[in-house]
Amino acid sequence: MASLKEVKARIGSVNSTKKITGAMKMVSSAKLKKAQMSIENILPYQNRLNGILNNFLATESDFQSDFSAVRDVKSVAIVVFSSNSSLCGAYNSNVIKELNNVIKSEKANAVDQITIYPVGKKVKDAVNKMTDVNVVPVNVDLADHPSFEGISAVTNELMTKFLDKSFDKVVLIYHHLKNTAVQKLTTETFLPINLKADESNVSGLGGDFIVEPNKAEILESLLPKALRTKMYACLLDSNASEHGARVVAMQVATDNANELINELTVLYNKTRQQAITSELLDIVGGAAALQN
Repeated sequence: MASLKEVKARIGSVNSTKKITGAMKMVSSAKLKKAQMSIENILPYQNRLNGILNNFLATESDFQSDFSAVRDVKSVAIVVFSSNSSLCGAYNSNVIKELNNVIKSEKANAVDQITIYPVGKKVKDAVNKMTDVNVVPVNVDLADHPSFEGISAVTNELMTKFLDKSFDKVVLIYHHLKNTAVQKLTTETFLPINLKADESNVSGLGGDFIVEPNKAEILESLLPKALRTKMYACLLDSNASEHGARVVAMQVATDNANELINELTVLYNKTRQQAITSELLDIVGGAAALQN
């Protein structure tokens, strides 16, 4: 059995760890709230933009764009979002696992070239070890400090390369924040874009409007804006999910520390009581020996 000194030292060590995890939980909670506010700020713009697109697409059912061109897939770009730091549970490992599954699936479909755009240090370190894919460096600071300008540069490059047929498909892998405790890992096609109108988001123009110059040109100008907004929304979603995952992980760590402290306290009391009992027996035994 461990000595009283060892048990006491371990209780102190666990208490110190508990203070750290508690502080990290509070910091992550504050960052999560800020990230959620950023998402709430962009949602009205994104919803309005999508609503305008759906209204026009509902009346232009035969509209086609270069961004919606479906080709034989020989070259794929994958934009994958992770965090720069650890201590967020299985957040990063799930992203990397899903990335490996997507790469395996694309190779099974006879894709010749796979290019990865890693957003976040953790996934960047993972893909740099891969030998069968191309890696395009992305500013890792975007994972901690989401920037519309920064991620728009990546989006513009992807759109340009899709239009000149360097890429036949662009895939996004990111976490969608459902609530603080649940982050849903999402994989979706970014390009080619689906131009089928979402009937649930069609409000109708509410009258016989004259559109200048014409609906097709307006749609062509709106699509790049919608794509940039979508990519930025994914970045914000991923950032918020990271903080949500860290809040949960730190709460679990704090709960485990409390349980361990309780167990160690019981062990400390038992050990101390055993030491006291042993000393009493020695005293009683010595007294009895003196009487004899």
